[in-house]
Amino acid sequence: MLLPPRVEDYVSEDNLVRAIDVYVDTLDLQALGFTNREGDLTASQPAFAPGMLLKLYFYGYLNRVRNSRRLERECRRNLELM
Repeated sequence: MLLPPRVEDYVSEDNLVRAIDVYVDTLDLQALGFTNREGDLTASQPAFAPGMLLKLYFYGYLNRVRNSRRLERECRRNLELM
C-alpha cells in the first residue's frame, strides 16, 4: 500500500486539530447552551452536531479562516478537517 488506510493517519499526533478535538469533547455542550433547534428542520435537512460545528469554528479562528465559505472549502480540501 502506498497510502495510509485511514484519513486520520495523514494527520500527525501533535497537530492542533487533535487538541481541538479532545478539548471540545471534554466540554458539556448542553450546559453551555449548544443544542440543536427543534421543529424548524424537515426530514431532508439533518442538523449538524453542535460539537462538530464548534470544532470547525475553533479551527477557523486559530487558522484565521473566518469566512464561512472559506471554511466550507477547507472542509473539502484540507485533510485535517476531514
